[in-house]
Amino acid sequence: MSDRHLAHWPAALPQHLTLPQTNLFHNLEVSAARYPDKPFIVYYDTPITYAGFKQETERMAGFLQHECGVQAGDRVLLYMQNSPQWICAFYAILRANAVVVPVNPMNRTEELRHYVKDSGATTAFVPQDLADQMQPLLAEGLKHLIVAAYSDHIQRPTELKVPDFVAAPRLPLAGPGITLWRDALALNHAPGWLTAGPDDLCAMPYTSGTTGQPKGCMHTHRSVMSTLVGGVNWFGVTQDAVFLSVLPLFHVTGLTGGMNSPIFAGATIVLLSRWDRDTAALCMQRYRISVWQSISTMMVDFLSNPRIGEYDLSSLQVTRGGGAAMPAAIAAKLKDITGLDYAEGYGMSETMAATHINPMRRAKPQCLGVPVFDVDARVVDPSTLAEMPLGESGEIIVNAPQVMLGYWNEPQATADAFVEIDGKRFLRTGDLARIDEDGYFFMVDRLKRMINASGYKVWPAEVEALMYKHPAIQEACVIASRDTKRGETVKAFVVLKEGHAGQVSEQDIIRWSHEHMAAYKSPRIVEFVAALPKSGSGKVQWRELQDQELARSAT
Repeated sequence: MSDRHLAHWPAALPQHLTLPQTNLFHNLEVSAARYPDKPFIVYYDTPITYAGFKQETERMAGFLQHECGVQAGDRVLLYMQNSPQWICAFYAILRANAVVVPVNPMNRTEELRHYVKDSGATTAFVPQDLADQMQPLLAEGLKHLIVAAYSDHIQRPTELKVPDFVAAPRLPLAGPGITLWRDALALNHAPGWLTAGPDDLCAMPYTSGTTGQPKGCMHTHRSVMSTLVGGVNWFGVTQDAVFLSVLPLFHVTGLTGGMNSPIFAGATIVLLSRWDRDTAALCMQRYRISVWQSISTMMVDFLSNPRIGEYDLSSLQVTRGGGAAMPAAIAAKLKDITGLDYAEGYGMSETMAATHINPMRRAKPQCLGVPVFDVDARVVDPSTLAEMPLGESGEIIVNAPQVMLGYWNEPQATADAFVEIDGKRFLRTGDLARIDEDGYFFMVDRLKRMINASGYKVWPAEVEALMYKHPAIQEACVIASRDTKRGETVKAFVVLKEGHAGQVSEQDIIRWSHEHMAAYKSPRIVEFVAALPKSGSGKVQWRELQDQELARSAT
């Protein structure tokens, strides 16, 4: 690995990070003991103290063990929007010595079915507004649904813009296997011993691949601990920091930077269930936000607010993020308004967020950053695995403490994802990059077939598999189309079955897709074609369609 980046390494930081040899729940125990009366979460102006949060978490863990039969190592689905209940459920699952399976709340029943079956989960946390999406699966392996009403945690008047699904009063949902969050807490069960260690499974976020089915990334308490402790040290977070946590917690970026890191530090998080630029700015002013992690589309929207000058943003000390490159004009505007550079980073579900981050005092625009603590990252020829010279592009491979063990129940996919070099096990990221003369990494392209829509990873094969369920679709091929707001958006070329031409429109397919899959992966553009280009072996030539689309966008 090149060591050129060490010349720009933050002066006060070691290159090696000694990690705690504990499970993640211990971080909450320590912060609750140190700062019991301090607000951990502020949710639409309602504060929740560290002591109060820990107590609720332990009662929920007791319910999981006593009423749901959750045992050590069991997987539990967590399918909710950002909320105090999301964070409480995460740590309750860990307190029960079980494994968190975070699921995007935009997923629908058809997609959720795979998570339930593949993970073997028998218990799931759901919000009342999405309970109908998970409820059909009670007959297909699930046994227990714990249903939360977000409004239970809004106990003070607020003039902040509260989303309707958050403000909705608790519904009297009932049925076999269904327990309301409040009723679960009311049983006041105490959990058993905390036995999980650093090498036990902790969290299993799912990521998709070219097979079309999402795969669970097996992370231990140690690998999850690596990125959260690394973030606290890299950005100099103290117990008096105040985070704006608005990135989705089901995603490893929000999970690590917006939840786990603040808990470790004993900091406060101001939590929003949905992005709203005025609400975010008002919270920055009201609660003196010092750390804000975002994605580029969020920052674009925030800085385009004509009212931006009305808010006091002087408390901000760190603006950071990733997922897609920050446009140079937006980074310049941020610098002009706040005096801050936007520190971009790079990571993936397989690495529980960042393996690369820009140094705060020497950030480069549109740059992935440099390898952080104990990360050996190289750029190699995808075919020969020979390390590439500086400035030449190749595949990023990573050996680091935050790398997953492998994919759940997928030994072949795991074997394909790793390679051994110099006696070390490297993850093949599938991303193409180059390294500049200072040792900074810059994204070039993606070796894997992936669409990056507003920071969300969309895998075409998964979308295609879902689209084939439409009765009028004979064939479908999904590619990326340029989009001024999302960076990339999802486009589908569709061949209709005989007899359906004129009976179904492109808009009909778009509408159907939106109803049957998560909104971020649902095709925004559909183009009917007579046939898809294919190779001699019959494989669809998706690259040909992608190249044509890029050429069309360029002109």
